[in-house]
Amino acid sequence: MTTADRTHAKDSYNAAAIALAERLHDARKAAARVRPHVADPSQLFDDRNRVSWGVAQEYERMGNRPVSAELEARAETLDARFEHVGLTLGTVVHGVRLDRELSAELIAFLRAVLLERKVIFFRDQHLDEARQVAFGRCFGELDAFPFGPPGDDPFILEIIHGNRSPGTENSWHTDVTWMEEPSLGSIAQCVELPAYGGDTLFADSHAAFLGLRPTLQERLRTLEGVNDYRHFLANIPEDLHEDYKAAIPFGVNHPLLRTHPENRKTALWFHGGFLRHESLSDTRTGERLPEAEARAIVRELQQQHSRPEYGCRFTWAPGSIAFWDNRAVQHYAASDYYPERRVLRRVTVRGDRPYYAPGSDPLDR
Repeated sequence: MTTADRTHAKDSYNAAAIALAERLHDARKAAARVRPHVADPSQLFDDRNRVSWGVAQEYERMGNRPVSAELEARAETLDARFEHVGLTLGTVVHGVRLDRELSAELIAFLRAVLLERKVIFFRDQHLDEARQVAFGRCFGELDAFPFGPPGDDPFILEIIHGNRSPGTENSWHTDVTWMEEPSLGSIAQCVELPAYGGDTLFADSHAAFLGLRPTLQERLRTLEGVNDYRHFLANIPEDLHEDYKAAIPFGVNHPLLRTHPENRKTALWFHGGFLRHESLSDTRTGERLPEAEARAIVRELQQQHSRPEYGCRFTWAPGSIAFWDNRAVQHYAASDYYPERRVLRRVTVRGDRPYYAPGSDPLDR
């Protein structure tokens, strides 16, 4: 085809595209004049893409504001300031020092911020291990982690990656679902930062549930699955396997939907690496789903938290701290810094056994 022929073809395409777009616009205007009013705005969303509906629902029940007016007032009395990172989750709390004993008023305030914002951040704290552990204990008892290198304090987990240990937490997950009583939350502090990369991303599990297609929401209400720590055992000497299984239950059933015990919201709750994808069963009968059906459900669920609309992204600096509610978010540690070195220290606040209470969340009915 000559240059002239190509130019003619493009001109013909553009002429046709413009004419068709004008006709389509006229047709849509005519249809809009006779279209009945849509009483339920959720009907405007296709089942294949309800992400913005889920975010809108979650933000609406937050009062269409990042935090409540009551929490704003409490922040002012404590000389604290909010820097919101995401729409429905993620807030940097400024004006708070964590390197000292905290008052009951401040602890209650931070817990309230965590419940409303799901993950909170602090800058320039530089806590030593003892003070980080003490901060964690302000929110409950702590759980030690049996599969990683501890710090000098046994409740500190050191998360160290570098040229001989690439980052492996780069999948969407919530922590320690292999436990019978998984953690309430995790508190991580940045100790050493690579020259580039290493951010952590968080996604709102309440909005993620609300953004699922309705038929899948309904299906999940009676499903549970088996979670275990087999992936950790793969890196442990075989002569220790039975000791681990004797001390820590290997394989626990948890629901795929979780009622938050403090605010009653429903979350899409699972860890794709610990959940046995073929293990889904119906709580009404106790019977396993056909393996193909179970795997198809998990495959669809694993895509949900990755939608950017549900999330926020936190860029670490030395002394930065993130405190996330494992009952309300999933997170993803970007492993884009190899072979640079990245070091975080984490403590884990003890939680309770997950459960799902149908009807306790007004938006889940």
